[in-house]
Amino acid sequence: MNHSFTIYEQQIRKQLIGWEKELFKPPGMFEKTSRALQTRINQAIPEKVHTAITAAVKGIVQTALFSLDYIPKSEPFQDMSLASRDHKAEELIDFYKKLAAAEGAGTGAGGILLGLADFPILIGIKMKFLFELAHIYGHSTLDYRERLYILHVFQVAFSSQNKKPELYRAVVNWPQTAKTLPPENSYAQHIDWRQLQQEYRDTIDFRKLLQLVPGIGAVVGAWANYGLLEELGQAGMNCYRRRWLDEAEENNKLT
Repeated sequence: MNHSFTIYEQQIRKQLIGWEKELFKPPGMFEKTSRALQTRINQAIPEKVHTAITAAVKGIVQTALFSLDYIPKSEPFQDMSLASRDHKAEELIDFYKKLAAAEGAGTGAGGILLGLADFPILIGIKMKFLFELAHIYGHSTLDYRERLYILHVFQVAFSSQNKKPELYRAVVNWPQTAKTLPPENSYAQHIDWRQLQQEYRDTIDFRKLLQLVPGIGAVVGAWANYGLLEELGQAGMNCYRRRWLDEAEENNKLT
């Protein structure tokens, strides 16, 4: 059936163009400066702490991708307008922002050990959010390729400005990207875990490391987690919106 685009959908397409321009901007002075500062902070942190965080990132992401733990119990939504999906997605983002802020405040108030524990917990919250978001936009996470799509979206949200364009292009051209994916039983070997962990950590480190500072940890923990979920929510919604609109356009050409 031919899909005639609503005013809402046309507006979203325009909004996406603006968001994509921001995504493709080269790194500015602020990012370069904060990267240099992060590098210095990273050098001051004991290697065993880095190793623990790295292992935690890998462990949680692998669990999300390879087990059924994160797959929502409800079926993916079918036969729903983009406006209705967006409304459900906004409600989901709001819920997860509050959840992440409460978790960040709790661990932030607990000092360094609980602050470090927050890293894997927060990744788990982000992954759970993305799995539910996929179902809102009609994609079943039982398919391992959809779980790899989620990993790409996660990286679009939490990678350096230099890496975002390449990752986003893989997301936009997903039908082609999906054809190049290795078989389900071997795709773990094709993920560059070290790069994923470093990009993720470097993107969130500055805010999250402040959480370990005694006295301000709880406030910073809540603020950082709320903001990080907001960023992930925006990236996730926009990736799935773009995919929905592109698929509708493609279907129009075929009918």
